[in-house]
Amino acid sequence: MPIDLPARARVVIIGGGVIGSSIAYHLAHAGWTDVVVLERDRLTSGTTWHAAGLMTTFGSTSETSTDIRLYGRDLYARLEAETGVATGFKAVGLIEAAADADRLEEYRRVAAFQRRLDLEIHEIGPREMSELFPLAKTDDLLAGFYVPGDGRVNPVDLTMSLARGARNLGVRIIEGVSAEKVLTRPGVGGQQVVGVATSAGDIEAEYVVNCAGMWAREVAARNGVIVPNQAAEHYYLITEPIAGMSPDAPVFEDPAAYGYYREEGGGMMVGLFEPRAAAWAVDGIPRDFSFGTLPPDWERMGPFVERAMARVPATLDVGIRTFFCGPESFTPDLLPAVGEAPGVRGYFVCAGMNSVGILSSGGWGKVMAHWITTGAPDVDITAVNVDRFRDYQLDPAYREQRTAEILGTVYAAHTPGIQLTTGRGINRSPVHDRLVAAGAYLRDVSGWESADWYAGQGLSPSAEPGWGHQPWFAQWRAEHTAVRERVGLIDMSFMAKWRVTGPDASAVLDWLSAGAVAERDGRITYTQWLDDDARLQADLTVTRLSEQDFLVVASDTAYGHVENLLHQAAAGRDVALEDVTTTLAQFALQGPNSRATLAGLTEADLSNDIFPFRTAARLTLAGRDVILARITYAGELGYEIYVPNAEALAVWDAIMEAGAPHGLSLYGLKALASLRMEKGYRDYGHDIDNTDGVYEAGLGFAVALDKGDFRGREVAAQARTAPARRRIVSVLLRDPASLLFHAEPVLRDGEFVGYLRAASYGWTLGGAVGLAMVEAPEAVTTDWLDTGTWEVDVAGRCVPAMVSLRPLYDARSERIRS
Repeated sequence: MPIDLPARARVVIIGGGVIGSSIAYHLAHAGWTDVVVLERDRLTSGTTWHAAGLMTTFGSTSETSTDIRLYGRDLYARLEAETGVATGFKAVGLIEAAADADRLEEYRRVAAFQRRLDLEIHEIGPREMSELFPLAKTDDLLAGFYVPGDGRVNPVDLTMSLARGARNLGVRIIEGVSAEKVLTRPGVGGQQVVGVATSAGDIEAEYVVNCAGMWAREVAARNGVIVPNQAAEHYYLITEPIAGMSPDAPVFEDPAAYGYYREEGGGMMVGLFEPRAAAWAVDGIPRDFSFGTLPPDWERMGPFVERAMARVPATLDVGIRTFFCGPESFTPDLLPAVGEAPGVRGYFVCAGMNSVGILSSGGWGKVMAHWITTGAPDVDITAVNVDRFRDYQLDPAYREQRTAEILGTVYAAHTPGIQLTTGRGINRSPVHDRLVAAGAYLRDVSGWESADWYAGQGLSPSAEPGWGHQPWFAQWRAEHTAVRERVGLIDMSFMAKWRVTGPDASAVLDWLSAGAVAERDGRITYTQWLDDDARLQADLTVTRLSEQDFLVVASDTAYGHVENLLHQAAAGRDVALEDVTTTLAQFALQGPNSRATLAGLTEADLSNDIFPFRTAARLTLAGRDVILARITYAGELGYEIYVPNAEALAVWDAIMEAGAPHGLSLYGLKALASLRMEKGYRDYGHDIDNTDGVYEAGLGFAVALDKGDFRGREVAAQARTAPARRRIVSVLLRDPASLLFHAEPVLRDGEFVGYLRAASYGWTLGGAVGLAMVEAPEAVTTDWLDTGTWEVDVAGRCVPAMVSLRPLYDARSERIRS
C-alpha cells in the first residue's frame, strides 16, 4: 500500500521510540500540531521495547535532571486519564542500597539535595529494608534510601500512550518510513533545515528533531553534526516465579552488586550494570535491526551475574526464564545529547539517554518542545548541550574504549577524585613534559592533559578518591599559598581561543558582548554574551589588539557554544574567525611577585601607571614575541601570556628561571579553583548558566548599557533597576573540617533558599567556600543576608555558614590593581 507522506510539516521527528513520541506529545500540547513522526519500522522497535521500565528519581545532584524525572513520574501517573492508554506506571517505591561508606556519604548528599526539590526520601536501616523487600539479603548493607513515590512503568505502553495523546491533537505518526538525510540550504551562520529526504520521498520542514536513539550518531553525521553516542550490550534476566515475590514489591537497587531488581510475572527481573562493559556495532548499527537481541557473553558476564543474584538468594534457587542481552547507547560523559546542533539552524537532537530514556522521556519531551517553540530552553542545559562534543569523539577506537568504561560508571560510587582513563591525551600542551617532570597529577580537561596539583620535581603523584581531607591536600594548600603570597605559574593552554579579524570584527564582537569591547587598542574586556532575554550564553574575555584584530578567550567547556555564537554573528560580515585553541599556548603568572618575575624578561614598562589592570600588548618576552595581558582568575596581581606553540617551551623555561628568586611555584587546577572561589569569580556551566540573568549572576558591573546596542540590551536595562529575587552569593563554612563539593542546600533561618553550584576549599579563608544561587521573597539584599542565620546542609548535617554578595577575599580588589 502506498504511504501517504505529507508534502510538508512544521516539525519532523526522526525516531518513534519513547523520546520521539514524548516530544511529539509535548509539541502538540504547546499548540504545534503540524508535526510528523517518522519511524523506520514500528514504534518502540529500537531500544524502547526492551527497556527495564524503571521509573526512579533518586540519584542526581542536577536540578535539571531531578525536575525532569519528577515531571515524568507525575505525567506517567496521569497520562491514561487523558489518552485512554495505560502506561503501566505503578508507584511501588524504590530502595537504593548503600553497601559501603563512600556510597553512604554520596547518597546522603544526594538525599539532602533532592529532598529540597520536594522528593520524598527516607534513610532506612537494614531491618527496614528487609521488611520492605524480604527476599534481599540486607544484613551486610549500611543503609538504604527509600523513595515511596518511585516505581515501574511499561515502556511500550508508555510510548503508545504518548503517541495516542499526540495523534489525538493532530500529530501524524508514520511507520515503515526511514529518514535518509536532513535537507538544508545555506543560512545564517551555517546551514538551515528545509526538510527531510525519506525512503518514501521528501518532506519540507522548518525543524527536524533527531531522536534516532542508537542510530543518532549515524543520522547526525550525514549533516556533519557530532553526536558520539555508541551502542553497548545491556543485560538482564527474568527468573521463574518465586514464592513470596509480590507484584507490589519495591524496586531494589544495589549498585555495589551491579544489580537492580523488580518483580516480573511472579518472578524477578535482575538487571545488570557491570563495571566493564562491551561496545556493540562500533562500525554502525544494522539498518534492519528491529526488536533485536544480541548473543550473551556468558564468560564475561558470569561473575557479575553471580554477584548480583547473591544479593537476592532466592534467584539462585529457581530457573531462569529469560537471559536477555540487547543494545542501549551511551555518550562519552554519560550525559544526554540535546539541543540545537551547531551550524545547522532548526536541527535539534534528543538522544544518548544512557539507559535512563524511559524515566526521563517525559521531562525531556517537555523541555525540547519548549526549546523548539520558543527558541530557548527553560532549564540549565550547559552540561548536556549537543554543542559540547568534539570530532575526536567520533573515532571508533575512542567510542569503543570509552563506552566500555563509561557504562561501568553507572553503578560505580561517584567519589570525588575518580577519573576516567580512556580517551586521554587527545591534546597536550607544548610544555607537557615539563609538567610531568614537576610531578603533575594529570587530569583530563576537554581532551587535554592538565595538572591538577604537583607532587614535586621528579616525584610520582598518587591519590585515592575520597570525601574527606586527603594527604595531597598539603600540596594543594602550598600551591594556593604560593600564589597568594609569592608567585605561581599555571599552564592554561586548554582554554578556547579565537582570533577575530577584519573590518567588521569590532561590530560583530560589540553586538555579542554586553561589555564595551571595542573602546581602544590594548584593552581586555571581561564580558558576557547574552540571549534576547539578557540571560547568560557565555562568560569570557575579549581583547582588542588593534581596530581589526581581537582575541576571544573562553573556558574549555564553552568551546562549541562560543564558536557557534561567533559563526552566527559573523555570518555575512567582513570578518575572519581563526580557532587558535591548539596553536596558541596560554600561561598564567599570578601573585604579588609576578611583575618582578617578568621585569627581567622584557624591556617593556610593566609599571602600574603604564601597564595597569586589563592592559594587553604585543611585546617581546624572553626574546620571543608574545601577547601579554594583565588579567587574573586568581584574585592577585597577575598576567596571562599567549605564545605560539613553537616558542612556548622557551618562554616557560625563562619564566621558571626568572621566578626562582621570587619564590615561583607551579600550581594546578585545584589551586586555581580554590583561588577563584575565594574571590567569587564565576565559571559558566558550573556556577552560572543559561537560566541566569546577568544581574542575578552578580555580573552587572560588566554590562555597559551606555555603549550602544547589543544583544539583550533592552531586557538588561530593565533588569538593572528591578529587585533581584535571585542572586549568586559567596558562601563560607564556619567549620574548617567540613568540605563542600556541589549541590549542598543553603538554609536561611532553617528554610531552604538555594544550593551550592560550585565549591572548593578556601585555604586563605580557612574553610570550605563556594558560590550559591539563593532566592528571597522580595529581593536578595545585603540586609536580607545579614539578618538571617545561615547554614549549609552537608549530607544531612547543618553546618553554620556566612554569606555575602561581595567576594570574601579582597572585596575591593585592591590586590589585582596593585
